[in-house]
Amino acid sequence: VQLVESGGGSVQSGGSLRLSCAASGFPFSYYAMRWFRQAPGKERELVAAIGSAIGSAGPSTTYADSVKGRFTISRDNAKNTVSLQMNRLKSDDTAVYYCNTFTLRDNYWGQGTQVTVSS
Repeated sequence: VQLVESGGGSVQSGGSLRLSCAASGFPFSYYAMRWFRQAPGKERELVAAIGSAIGSAGPSTTYADSVKGRFTISRDNAKNTVSLQMNRLKSDDTAVYYCNTFTLRDNYWGQGTQVTVSS
């Protein structure tokens, strides 16, 4: 399993960024995908999750309360990527963002990408 994040950077408060995670080494469509973040001195927290692409109803999504209405998670199964569109960014969104997938036994993480929001 390999997860490689990209798209981080520095932005002013109110701005937007789009993070991407390129996945390989596993049957991507069958796996739920998640974005976490970790700010300095804080625990890693779940930001958004998207279910597997299997099933006619389409993948479900969930968000942390702090990002609802501002962030959107999506997946492109043809390209084995999961993205996080982040709008109306706030200084509290400053963190390292990690892409994640998991099985019953293991968690898999990318190397992380830094997002810095200045006020």
